[in-house]
Amino acid sequence: MNKAELIAEVAGKIGIVKKDTANVIDAFTETVTNSLSNGEKITSVGFGTFQVMERKARKRVNPQTRKGMQIPAKKVPKFRAGKKLREK
Repeated sequence: MNKAELIAEVAGKIGIVKKDTANVIDAFTETVTNSLSNGEKITSVGFGTFQVMERKARKRVNPQTRKGMQIPAKKVPKFRAGKKLREK
């Protein structure tokens, strides 16, 4: 499902126009993005949790050159599904 299909599905379920639905989905996405960039955790009971995780620095081998390389530590967003979502 792409964004346009999501907008159409949600608009049909709650009975508002697609333009307003698109604004709500864009606001949700922007809010989640801003909260995660500020290091906050977002929890929706039954649906899941969005949070930022720290990946440690690690060493890997480039398969083409067979040379070792260092991959730096970084922060990545993560979503963990809630119980109701996992059960479905």
